[in-house]
Amino acid sequence: MSTESRVSAQPAVGLGTDLTVVIPAYNEERRLGPTLDAVRAHLDASDQGEWELIVVDDGSTDRTAEIAAEAAAADPRVQLIRGERNRGKGHALRSGVLASRGRRVLVTDADLAAPIEELDHLDKALAEGPTAAIGSRARPGATIGAHQHRLRELLGRTGNFLIRSVAVPGIRDTQCGFKLFDGDRAREAFAASRLRGWGIDVEILQYFRRAGWPVAEVPVRWSHQEGSKVRPLDYVRVLAELTALKARAVRRADLLATLCFLALSFVLYSGRWTSPDHRYLIDSMQDQNQWEWFFAVTAENVRHLDNPLFTTLQNFPDGVNLMANTVMLGLSVPLAPLTWLFGPALALNVAMTGGLAATAVSWYRLIAKRLVPHRGAAAVGAGLAAFAPPMISHANAHPNFIVLFMIPLIIERALRLCEGTRVVRDGVILGLYTTYQIFLGEEPLLLAVLGMLLFAAAYALVRRDVARASWRPLARGLGIALAVALPLIAFPLYWQFFGPQSYKSVLHGDHANNSPLAFLAFAERSLAGSKETADALAMNPTEQNAFYGWPLAALAFAIVVRLWERPVVKALTVTVLGAALLSLGQKFRVPLTDIVLPGPWALLADRPLFESVIEARVGMVCAPALGMLLALALARLLTPRPTPAHGYAGLAAVAVALLPIVPAPLTAVDRVEVPPYIAEGTWRDHLGEDETLVPIPVPDAAHAEALHWQTTAGLGFRLPGGYFNGPWGPDRVGIYGPSPRHTSNLLRQVSETGRIPRVTPAWRAAAREDLKFWRAGVLVLPPQPNDGQLRTTVDALVGRPGQWVNGVWVWDLHRGS
Repeated sequence: MSTESRVSAQPAVGLGTDLTVVIPAYNEERRLGPTLDAVRAHLDASDQGEWELIVVDDGSTDRTAEIAAEAAAADPRVQLIRGERNRGKGHALRSGVLASRGRRVLVTDADLAAPIEELDHLDKALAEGPTAAIGSRARPGATIGAHQHRLRELLGRTGNFLIRSVAVPGIRDTQCGFKLFDGDRAREAFAASRLRGWGIDVEILQYFRRAGWPVAEVPVRWSHQEGSKVRPLDYVRVLAELTALKARAVRRADLLATLCFLALSFVLYSGRWTSPDHRYLIDSMQDQNQWEWFFAVTAENVRHLDNPLFTTLQNFPDGVNLMANTVMLGLSVPLAPLTWLFGPALALNVAMTGGLAATAVSWYRLIAKRLVPHRGAAAVGAGLAAFAPPMISHANAHPNFIVLFMIPLIIERALRLCEGTRVVRDGVILGLYTTYQIFLGEEPLLLAVLGMLLFAAAYALVRRDVARASWRPLARGLGIALAVALPLIAFPLYWQFFGPQSYKSVLHGDHANNSPLAFLAFAERSLAGSKETADALAMNPTEQNAFYGWPLAALAFAIVVRLWERPVVKALTVTVLGAALLSLGQKFRVPLTDIVLPGPWALLADRPLFESVIEARVGMVCAPALGMLLALALARLLTPRPTPAHGYAGLAAVAVALLPIVPAPLTAVDRVEVPPYIAEGTWRDHLGEDETLVPIPVPDAAHAEALHWQTTAGLGFRLPGGYFNGPWGPDRVGIYGPSPRHTSNLLRQVSETGRIPRVTPAWRAAAREDLKFWRAGVLVLPPQPNDGQLRTTVDALVGRPGQWVNGVWVWDLHRGS
C-alpha cells in the first residue's frame, strides 16, 4: 500500500509539457512559500512553454505540506506529492521525477541556493547536445555569493572530492542541487535508482555515464542559505550509500569468480594455514625464512619509525640494503599491524594467499572489460593467468612474483591512455600505480613492460590506424606518469642503486634460462607432473618458469589458427612467442641434438636492469597471454550456435589441455623447532649491548634458519651473515648472502663435508679477526648433521670447549677466547 498521496487541482498540463520542476522539501515552511513564488514568476516571465511544478513533501512535521497544498489549489500547474514519513531526499526526488511529464526535468533544492534564473544557463547548455546540464560551484566562471563556514566548506570539498573520485571521476561538483535533465532519460535513470539519501545525485550521474549519455557541467551562481539540511557528515553518508550501492550492483558471476579464486588460493596454501607458525613450505628452501624476516623487520622499522630501506639486524656490521632486496614495502608496511599482533608467519600467509587471489581477480576484471564479456570465459582465462604452473612454482617462495594485482591495472590504464579521452587523469593514475608496483616488485614490472611492448609492437603493425591515433595521447600520458612517479621513487631508487650495500648486478649461474622442452613438460606441482622431470629442466622448485604442458601448447596453436583473423590474437601470439624465445637465454641447445644456438636474450643481457633478471622468468609473460587466448576461444565456444556438437568438442579440448596442469596444494611440513635457548630467551644471559649472536655455521643463502630464530626472539639480537642480496668484491657484484670470510668458509666446509680440519695458529688468528669484525658475544651450535665435527672445530678455534645450555652448545666469548 502506498504511503504517498498526490494533491493538485484539475491538471492543466499533459503530454505537451515542456518543463517539469521538482522540488523535494522537508520541514521547509519558512522558505517554501517564497521559493514557489520565485519559481512560478520566473517560469511565467521566461520562454519555458508549458510547465509544471511538483513539490514532494518528505514527511515534514511542520506546515510544509500545507503551504504546498495551498499553492497547488491556487495554481493547477503546481502539484504536491505528500509522504507520510521521512524517507530521504533520494526517495523524494525519485517520486517527483517519476510523476513528471516534461520534456525537460529540473530538480532544485527548496532553498534556491542556486537562483532559479540560472535555469537559463542550463537550458542553453542542454540545447547544445548533452542529455543533462548540471549546476557546478567548482567550474571556472561559477560565483559564490555567500560562503559556508570555512571548516564546513573544507569538509564539503573533501567529501565531494572523495565522492567524485570514487564514483564519477571528471565531474567536479556532484552535490549542487540544481540539475536539468532530458525528461525521458531522467525518468529512466530515476526509475532504476535505489538510494534514498543524498547519494541519489551520484547514482543518477553514474547511470548517465554508464549509458553513454553526455553530461555538461555548467558554472552557476550559488549562495549558502542558513538552515540548509546538508551537513558535512552527509558526505560520509553519501560515500556509505555509494559503497552499499556498489556492493549490491556486483554481479553474481563476479562474486562467484572472486570466491573461486580465493578458494583456489586457500587450498594451494592449505598446508600452511593449518598452523602458520609451525608449518614450512619445503620447496621454498630458505625463502620462507627470508620473507618472514622481511615482514618482521619492516614492521619493526615502522614501529620505531626507523629507515625502512636499511637494517643491520642481518649481515652485521655491514647491514642489508632492503630496497635492493624486494621486501615488498607496498605490502609489508600496510600489513605491519597484522605482523605486530600475530607474527610474520601469519602476515606472510595472508599476503601470499590474498595476493594471489587478488591477482586472479585483477586479470578477470581486465579480460571481462577489454576482451570478452562472457564472465565464465574471463574467469577461466584469469585462472590460467594467475594459477599457471610458473605462478604455482613461485608461490612456494616468491610473493613478489605472485602478488601481481597491479599489473592488469597498469595495463588497463595504459589502454585508457591510448583512447585519449582523459589523458591527464589517466597519466596521473598510471604514475601512482607504477609507483606502488615498484614497492611491490620491480622485476615483475620490468617483465610486464617487456610483454606490453611485444604486444603493442605487434598490434601496431596489424592495426596501423589505431597506432596512429593512439601514440600521441599515449606518449603524453606516459610523460605525465613519469612526472608523477619520479619524485615519489627517486630517493628509494637512489638508495637501491647507490646507497649502502647496493650492488651492480646479481650472478645467477649458467642455467638461468628455459629449455625449449620446459614449455612442453609438466611442473612438479601439476597433476601430470613429476619431480624428476621438472628438476631436470629447471634451476630449482621455485624457478619452474615454463611447464605449460604439451596439451595446452597444442590447444593454443589451434586457437591461433582458428581465430587468426583477429588483430588481438595476432598480437597475443607474438607476445607468447617473443617471451618464450627471450626466456631461452643468451644461448640454448636444440632438444635431442648437440646444436647450440644464440638466443635473443643476448641483446638485453648486459643492459642496465636486465643484467640482474633471471631470463627464464620471461616465460611467465606467456601465462596471461595464453589466458587471454583461452578466454577468446571459450567466449566463442560458449556462444549459442546451430551445431552445438562443435562447441562440446571444443570445450572437451579445453578440459583436456587444462586438467594436466591443475595445481596440487603446496607441500608443507612441520617446521624445525627453534632451540629453547633462543625461544625461551636464555641468549640474553650471554649477549651484551651491540654484540651479535653467531650461529654455527654462519647463516648464508643455503642455511638461513637463524633468521627464524631472530623473528621468534622479536628481533632482539643481530646476526653476522644471513640470506639477502649484497655486494661482493671491488666491482660490487651482487651475490646471495654475505661476503665470504675465512671463519664462515671453514665452518661451512665442515658442516657440508663432516671433515675436521687441522686448526693452525693462522686459523685461530683469522677467527679472532672475524669475531672482532662481527662483534661476536656468543657462538651458538644447534643440533644438526655433523654437529660433533663442528663442535670440535669451534673448540679448537676458540681455545676452550663449549657448554651445553638449554638445547645448544654455547661459547660465551665474555670469558675470553
